[in-house]
Amino acid sequence: VQLQASGGGLVQAGGSLTLSCVVSGSNPSINLMAWYRQAPGKQRELVADITRTGATDYADSVKGRFTISRNAAKNTVYLQMNSLKPDDTGVYLCNVASFPLRRYDYWGQGTQVTVSS
Repeated sequence: VQLQASGGGLVQAGGSLTLSCVVSGSNPSINLMAWYRQAPGKQRELVADITRTGATDYADSVKGRFTISRNAAKNTVYLQMNSLKPDDTGVYLCNVASFPLRRYDYWGQGTQVTVSS
């Protein structure tokens, strides 16, 4: 299984970006797709995740601004980010895993998001 993330860039505060992550290969045990981010000097944090059935969860800091979605036919997970803030700056990483034991845990290379004030 390989993940290819794209869509990052430089945007002004208040702007929007949409990230995409294409998953190639298959593993029937995978039931969770997620976006994480890592800012300089900070720990990696979960931004949002979505289950195979479409249930979603968000970090408190992005609730109401970000939306995670998936297209099963295209094997792609998206992160729509609105009302971006400078604190949203970081490398956004795509992840798919078999939850809860995470016996299978795959990561993409990340895409940089920079929000200027």
